[in-house]
Amino acid sequence: MIIAPRTAVFAGAALMVLLAVGAGGYWLGASRTPMNAASQSEDGRRVLYWYDPMVPDQHFDAPGQSPFMDMELVPRYADEGPAEAGVRIDPGVAQNLGVRLAAVESETVARSLTAAGIIAFSERSIANVQARSGGFVERTYGRAVGDVVNAGAPLVDIRVPDWAAAQAEYLALRGEAGDLASAARQRLLMLGMPQSLIERVEREGAARPVATIVAPVSGAITALDLRAGMTVAQGAPIASINGLSPVWLVVSLSQADAGLAQPGDRVVASVPAYPGDTFSGRVETILPAANAATRTIEVRIALANNDGRLRPGMTADVQLSERRSAPALMIPAEAVIRTGRRTLVIVAGENGRYAPTEIELGRRAGDRIEVRRGLSEGQNVVASGQFLIDSEANLSGALARLEASSAAPQATQASHAATGRVTALDGLNVTIAHGAVPSLQWPGMTMAFVLERPEQARGIAIGDTVAFRFRQDGSRYVIVDIREGEARP
Repeated sequence: MIIAPRTAVFAGAALMVLLAVGAGGYWLGASRTPMNAASQSEDGRRVLYWYDPMVPDQHFDAPGQSPFMDMELVPRYADEGPAEAGVRIDPGVAQNLGVRLAAVESETVARSLTAAGIIAFSERSIANVQARSGGFVERTYGRAVGDVVNAGAPLVDIRVPDWAAAQAEYLALRGEAGDLASAARQRLLMLGMPQSLIERVEREGAARPVATIVAPVSGAITALDLRAGMTVAQGAPIASINGLSPVWLVVSLSQADAGLAQPGDRVVASVPAYPGDTFSGRVETILPAANAATRTIEVRIALANNDGRLRPGMTADVQLSERRSAPALMIPAEAVIRTGRRTLVIVAGENGRYAPTEIELGRRAGDRIEVRRGLSEGQNVVASGQFLIDSEANLSGALARLEASSAAPQATQASHAATGRVTALDGLNVTIAHGAVPSLQWPGMTMAFVLERPEQARGIAIGDTVAFRFRQDGSRYVIVDIREGEARP
């Protein structure tokens, strides 16, 4: 009587365990079904992952658009071998695509730059003329802003009443010995009277209240604030004069090029106003702060201007070069592909294989650029036609997927009709910019084909509009019939 209830309890517990296991198995099977379905292609082959043929090391869990080379991802099946980097393109197709290669070469590089600047007055050669005492303007000598004057040229005559009384007092005491005459002369200097005027008063024995203000340096008048009849206060500005030699060539360099200029560097400038003539100069100053708006560094170059031909406001070009030079691996700048996140080049390998390689760039010299990491001397990179290779890779991947998804073997032997324009013709290889192909659901594109027979090329020339039929033969597309004119009905 006691054993029966215990047996019932154990049986109930066992039943509950079996139900839990069964429910868990059902849930596990249900949860795995979508994953297995997503890993199977239409022909039943198991897909391991999807990848970009140009970047095969990066794997994706689902099909879609590649974030690297703007092409569709390709499935990697379990029964296939490991993916090779890049794509393989027939040499004839590469020639039709206009692919041009360039070798990675070691060169001695001294980076140089031609920079444009504006000529300005040197602010180290400015002379400001002021009134030493108050008075009245009697004469201006017809000067105007922009006039070029020599040192000592008269600018303005000023009558100073205070000077007349001081000069008369000095003349009265000059014949007496003692400190009074010396003090009277010292007073003339303290009133701002020029030494030359005091000597003239002593020489002539008469007061000279009118003083002539002269240019202290040779140069161009940039400011003239007095006119005849004006009252002048002590310390009032009269004129500003800028020296004409040297002048500044002010050049703005980007942050990346700021290292090309060093104080004391000798440079040669050319001015459009004087073709064939050059002007030697020296880097005088590199301003310590960058322009906040343009993020450029200002460089001041002093240019000799003894003949006065260089005029402020003119433009000039100057060649700046690094002082040091060092060997570096160089490639054409046009070979570089910048994706925003990485810097790549397409390396040409053996048997027509092209693979992208990430690189690190350095200095630039003209149309060539230094590669610091990622390439070795002697390799070949694609200098032109990189994006056509990308298009060819994209097309090859699409065709491979179409071939894999075709269930009937005879589908690959079916022919398809299209019309287009011949863009390249080389032996049996022909490139055609064709319209849409409804039987394959292709949009219009430019792609390479192979003629089935050499005689098909007769009468066909680049630029002709043709109607043709083609079939797929492995990775190639073979034209079985081609003729000029409209498509056949």
